[in-house]
This record gives sequence, C-alpha cells and structure tokens, in this order.
Amino acid sequence: MSLHPKYDIVIIGGGLAGLALSIQCVRAGYRTIVFEREQYPFHKVCGEYVSLESWNFLEEMGVPLSDMQLPVINRLVVSAPNGKHLEANLPLGGFGISRYTLDHLLAGIARKEGVELMENTKVTNVVYRNNGFVVFSSKGETEAAVVAGAFGKRSNLDAKWKRPFTQVKPNKLNHYVGVKYHIETNFPEDLIALHNFIDGYCGISRIENNHYCLCYLTTARNLRKCHNDIQAMEQQILQKNPFLQKIFTQSTFLYKEPLTVSRISFNRKNQVENHVLLIGDAAGMITPLCGNGMSMALHGSKLAFEEIRQFMNGQITRYEMELQYTQQWERQFGRRLQAGRLIQRFFGNASLSNFLITTLKPFPRFVAWLIGQTHGKPF
Repeated sequence: MSLHPKYDIVIIGGGLAGLALSIQCVRAGYRTIVFEREQYPFHKVCGEYVSLESWNFLEEMGVPLSDMQLPVINRLVVSAPNGKHLEANLPLGGFGISRYTLDHLLAGIARKEGVELMENTKVTNVVYRNNGFVVFSSKGETEAAVVAGAFGKRSNLDAKWKRPFTQVKPNKLNHYVGVKYHIETNFPEDLIALHNFIDGYCGISRIENNHYCLCYLTTARNLRKCHNDIQAMEQQILQKNPFLQKIFTQSTFLYKEPLTVSRISFNRKNQVENHVLLIGDAAGMITPLCGNGMSMALHGSKLAFEEIRQFMNGQITRYEMELQYTQQWERQFGRRLQAGRLIQRFFGNASLSNFLITTLKPFPRFVAWLIGQTHGKPF
C-alpha cells in the first residue's frame, strides 16, 4: 500500500510525545498522521514514574487518570553501592503507570479523534523541499507541511542525518544500556527508590495492577565485563548493593526476557534537524536518576504544538517556528538537563555516590531542593 495524500502534520514515532502532539493537532483541525514502527500495546524501556506536573495535561488529552486508582508516589530513597542510603520527600511527587498502558490509551484517543495511525511502519528518510516535506517509509511516500520527530532515544534517522551526538566518541554521557522488568514484590506504594551500583543505578516504583517497574541503566563496559550476559551482570555487579540483592532475589519477574535498549546518549541534542521539530527523547534526554523524561515528552509536545499552530495559521514563518520552539524548549528544560547531567556524574561513580549520600543525609532540605531542580511546574 502506498500513501500519496498531502497531510498538514506528519509525526514520526507514536510514544508519549508523538501521540500527545497528534491529539492536539487533530483537535485544531489539522490532517495528521503518525508513523509507529511497533504495534500497540507494547512495552518500552522506561522508568514509568510520571511527575504530577503532567496530570492535568493527560486528563485534558482524555486519559482517565482519576478513575484508574494509580499509585501516588511522594517519597524517595537513594542508596549508594555500599548500602548507605537517604530518604527524602518529593516536593511535587508523581504517579506510576506503565508505558504499555499509557501509550495504548493515548493511541486509542488519537484514533478516536481522527489521527491516522500507521503501526508497523518504519520511516527511512525525510526530505525538505519546496517549503514542505516528503517522508519515505515502509508504506510509501507521504507529503506534509510540517514534520515532527518523536522517535525516541536513538533512531536510524539520527545516523542518516549525522546528528552531532551520534558522532561523539564513547564517553561518560553517551554509552549506556537500559534494562527493564515488571515484577511483583513487597515494596511501599508511595516510594520510588534509586539504588546505585558501580557505573549504574536502578529504579523501582509501583505501577498499575500491583506490579512494579524495575529499570536500570549501566555502561556498555559493565556488560562487556560480564561477557554480555545480563543475568551474570545483575548477580556480579548490581547485587553488591544490598537493596538490589533483596529485590532481585525476593521478587517474581513477569517477563521471560528483560527489555533492553543500547547506545543511550545524554549528550546535548538539537531540537530542530533538517527543519523537523524534535520532541521527547529525540530532542534531549534527562538522566533517569532524575525521573521526569515522560513529563518532559508530554510538555515538549505542548510547546511544539503552540509553534506549529501559529505557523499553520500564517502568524509566523517556518524560521520563527523553529527558533521559538528551540528557545521555549531550552527555557523549560535546559536547566533541568544541566542539573541531571551534574547529578549523573556524582552517581555514576561508586566512591563519589557513597561519599555524597553520607554527606547529604543530614540536610534533607538541600536534598529536596536538588530534586526540585529536575522537576517542572504543572503545564
């Protein structure tokens, strides 16, 4: 099947950012299509903690959060590899929901609102010409006035466009592996824990159906040390932290195999590439230690929509749309990403994180302030 009709908006990637943007666009009367390479519902590597700054926005999208009896999370525990730990209240707090459920709900809302949702479709290239775009995909060619890229942490398009972060040699910010499970375990509903281990950290928090998301990030080097055997790495490296040993040995794991993603980069990214507006992880990633990637993706879709609406209504030029979106994105998220990178440098190192937790423990207000630097306000 080939696609030839002209769309107002093409969105590449049907995750949180892409689906939320598509719903806003179609409600404004724009003919909108989303290309998603997977088929809903599906799991994604993600911490699955959503800051409460997103609650109202998601309800406006049509997600019935208030009816879902989701766990509200307002406490944090951070442990060092040696088991030393500190507890803090989360100033704003968040809630737990799996990407499997949330993406599927948003996809249903998008379809109902009139978004054309093309699943099992891979986009291979985007070409800008004559003040418009041609999008090449496994289903044919599609023309559009505006293209938004919401294709996640790393895509074939990043390499094709030679985005600067793909050209950087492996370093402390760009060579990570993410691993996720859903588990059943005994753990407080209102708590999110971040347990450090050598060259990595692991988060656990409650989601729907009395399940828990267990998600960790580590270096590719750690995995190589264990001959690319994830289970061996968990036993030899992660479980040296006593908290993680307890979780891994006393929980029921609900996946046959873990979900994994590799070559994750926290290096700076551009928010516009080849006139394509980038949102979500494609525009920039906050370290998972700080949570909030999901909220940033949702908020980013709102920022992008505001600029797209003005452009489509003839109020601003394409250049102004791209410039203003970049400026708004930086204003909202630049400081949060900076704080995240700084905290990541401390907690990627065993001796530094041991020292930091011991030092910070007597100063809960400072810890609360530090956490606040990685959270935004309701939008």
